[in-house]
Amino acid sequence: MTAPQVALRPARPEEAASLADVSRRAFDSDLALGIAPGPGGPPGYASPEWQARMMDAGRYHAITLDGALAGGAIVFEMGPGHHELGRIFVDPTRHHQGIGRQAMTLLFAAYPHTVRWTLDTPTWNRRTRSFYEGLGFVAVGERREPGGPDLVLYERRLAR
Repeated sequence: MTAPQVALRPARPEEAASLADVSRRAFDSDLALGIAPGPGGPPGYASPEWQARMMDAGRYHAITLDGALAGGAIVFEMGPGHHELGRIFVDPTRHHQGIGRQAMTLLFAAYPHTVRWTLDTPTWNRRTRSFYEGLGFVAVGERREPGGPDLVLYERRLAR
């Protein structure tokens, strides 16, 4: 039996609604698992229009599993050698299969000149914090979001 093939490719505008649906289900799974303090997710997480805007604002990668859409990742260039992971999500029916970890490995390889990766995640989300820390990210601070959750700021520095 062949292992499922995870790949990244540029997200397409016609996928905005599908990406919004996968994103909504992925972020809503935090509530279903009793992790989230209440319903909701990050800005635009369930909006096809927001997904389409992010395809222009950053590099929006579709995460595929054997060619089928399984999630998404949005990367922003912050300066020379510095990229921010604005968001990553995987279809909750595919959680705990290593897809997110494989997607992150592919993202790191897609940006070979990046020496500093940054991201943020809610302080309450132990699941994502463990995921990022397992990838070598280190908590470097916290930020309070007006009207939103408190966030942990993460960084991953690479020697190149």
